[in-house]
Amino acid sequence: MDKHNFDNEAIKKHLELKGKIEVNPKGSVQNEDDLSIYYTPGVGAVSKLLSESPDKAKDYTIKSNTVAVVSDGSAVLGLGNVGPEAAMPVMEGKAMLFKDLAGVDAFPICLDTQDEDEIVSTIKNIAPVFAGVNLEDIASPKCFEIERRLQEELDIPVIHDDQHATAIAVLAGLINALKVTNKDKGNCKVVIVGSGAAGSGVARLLDKWGIGDIIMVDSKGIISSQRDDLDENKQKLLKVTNKNDINGSLADAMEGSDIFLGLSQGNLINAGHISSMNSDPIVFAMANPVPEIEPNIALEAGAKVVATGRSDYPNQINNVLVFPGMFKGAISTKTKEITDEIKLKAAENLASVVEKPNTEKIIPSVFDSGVVESIVSAF
Repeated sequence: MDKHNFDNEAIKKHLELKGKIEVNPKGSVQNEDDLSIYYTPGVGAVSKLLSESPDKAKDYTIKSNTVAVVSDGSAVLGLGNVGPEAAMPVMEGKAMLFKDLAGVDAFPICLDTQDEDEIVSTIKNIAPVFAGVNLEDIASPKCFEIERRLQEELDIPVIHDDQHATAIAVLAGLINALKVTNKDKGNCKVVIVGSGAAGSGVARLLDKWGIGDIIMVDSKGIISSQRDDLDENKQKLLKVTNKNDINGSLADAMEGSDIFLGLSQGNLINAGHISSMNSDPIVFAMANPVPEIEPNIALEAGAKVVATGRSDYPNQINNVLVFPGMFKGAISTKTKEITDEIKLKAAENLASVVEKPNTEKIIPSVFDSGVVESIVSAF
């Protein structure tokens, strides 16, 4: 099915369903005794118990297994700042995937504010209902501070999915791509185009993993200390990237590199960029819906392994491989903080689902058995 048909079918299906999730009761009210247990007067005893021991809410309420999927609509897919209503079908979709893939209940929360303080305050105020918070499609750089503050101030796991789930999926793919190309991670030069939430999360996790060198590129060129236009996030990225503090253009960064990771926009690089890389280059062109370079062009230019963010090409790098299992693992083990060690282990486990990596299969499909449990077992 081509993109035009996918678009038409999606609009038709969403209109038909009028929302992709619904609330279903776990019990049934058939008589007065049921009513007295589930509601008044019996529920009063449960309320009294929780007033005395609020921490037991996770044992007696939906807090046991429910995640808030929260967005302010400021960075939705490749559409940009489209607002809370337009964010809702995306957040509903994530909630649907949480349930279908990992058995985790989730609910979309789309906020009619893009103020950092108001976002933090609102999430804190609704947190008593939830076992975890999945931040999604919140623009950089405020997404970093929002996540940091909530992680410090809440006693439940808070993950900005665009950063961390993406980074885990990318690393899993790279682990297997390096096996296919016989490259050593410590000697690899990686070019990351895109310094937003996803690019920043990937860079930081690759540094923890021990990759050789990371060159980050934004719309103005290589991120280096020689520039005077870097925001706080980009200044922090310099601590883990660009070891030789080189300066220049995207073309300068690509020359002699081993790995290209695109987390930016479509049609950004060409065959000449690929041919300037080292032998058997690895190319992850993950912009959606149009990748930074079409896979066939990258392969013809000499790329050994190519991955995209799309499901209609081999090697789809998608954060849906990670976030359902990530929250299932955190909730089931009562883990508040998703550490770098957990992320690295999750990536290694996810990579191991592919028993014999090859150029057409470096990352499992979301429908492959063992994907969710590979992430859960990292906890």
